[in-house]
Amino acid sequence: MLTPQENELLTHVVPGTAMGALMRQHWTPVCLLEEVAEPDGTPVLVEALGVRLVAFRDTDGRVGLLDELCPHRRASLVMGRNEDSGLRCLYHGWKFDVKGNTIAMSSEPPESGLCTKVKQKAYETVECGGFLWAWLGVGEAPEFRRPAFAPHEDLRVSILKIRIPCNWAQIVEGQIDSAHSSSLHSSDMVPAKVDSAAADDKAWYRPSTDKSPRMQSAKTDYGFQYAAIRRPVKNAATDNYVRVTQYIAPYTALIPPNTSYNVASVIVPADNENSNFYFIAWGDPEKTPDTNAWRAFNHALPGKDVDPITWATVGTFDNRFRQDREKMKAGNFTGIAGIPNQDISMWVSMGAVVNRTDDILGASDLAIVEFRRVMVEAAKTVAAGGPAIGSDPAILQTAIASFQGVVPKEADWRELWHVNVLADH
Repeated sequence: MLTPQENELLTHVVPGTAMGALMRQHWTPVCLLEEVAEPDGTPVLVEALGVRLVAFRDTDGRVGLLDELCPHRRASLVMGRNEDSGLRCLYHGWKFDVKGNTIAMSSEPPESGLCTKVKQKAYETVECGGFLWAWLGVGEAPEFRRPAFAPHEDLRVSILKIRIPCNWAQIVEGQIDSAHSSSLHSSDMVPAKVDSAAADDKAWYRPSTDKSPRMQSAKTDYGFQYAAIRRPVKNAATDNYVRVTQYIAPYTALIPPNTSYNVASVIVPADNENSNFYFIAWGDPEKTPDTNAWRAFNHALPGKDVDPITWATVGTFDNRFRQDREKMKAGNFTGIAGIPNQDISMWVSMGAVVNRTDDILGASDLAIVEFRRVMVEAAKTVAAGGPAIGSDPAILQTAIASFQGVVPKEADWRELWHVNVLADH
């Protein structure tokens, strides 16, 4: 349990908050590259950490990220014309380039000189791993380092995006919670007589029927790691089935992989009560599903399962997330199609911001306890003027990996994941 003050410290991310300041000491993935793929294409509304921005790719292929509202009369540049190497406000024709320079003022006489005196705030960006990353912090941006899920350019990175009407922290708690999968996802993560976790286009398969894992955790300089240890289907007397999850503060969780591809999630707060959830399959292009197949598998296709503009789910609490009670009677555990949609139904049902002052936690909630402890402590450090957790430039995300496998009981889970690190250092 947290005190009301600690819960606010954990969940509030808008400007002026400690957690928001913590996140601004990291490069932030603000949208998918596919959203700004087209030169002179439709401008994109970006909401991150309580601010609203506009992203666009100009005629020459350069990406701009500006404050959303025109400095003239505060109309939204999201509605603007993206043409001739700049973004033009519809209201009076003021136009800005990707650096925020004012390059035209249709409503002003040239001799006024106002054009040279006005500049729109622009943000530094990097394109990597399927995301547009932005430096939203103060001062000079630190060197960008590749994320854990895109250590090499030649790997496939397939991403689904969903905007969720709830706070970022309850989504992270869901992503790092290994125990819930044995119940909530039991119709999609199926126990099987396999030697290691496997996947096809129908389901994920696990070598264990154990629904009550033993949990162990260890703090790291980038967050924490933990292991969910289960009895395997085979050789339970000598072996354990171990799943190691990595939480890389503040945005990323490396979820245990399967034999075909790796899995990660990135959660970026839009504000205190809304979040952008990115679920990622990455790895060998020969084994990793492409973007469309990944979204179809997870029932997160734009235009069918999510709104193609807002990325909100068609399933909502009001329509029970399209839950099929007849399928439940026939044996499907949730009646909700798609692993992320099952999760979302739980996260949203908690309310916009979970009240952590009276929830009851058990032994299987060790990772939840660790996340709350680590991030509340980290926010307090930032509030006192210290550095953000995980912001040390010596930390290489590409040297971090998750793990799953059946291993001898004497194996040290803290060392197992090193075999899955793909990057050269």
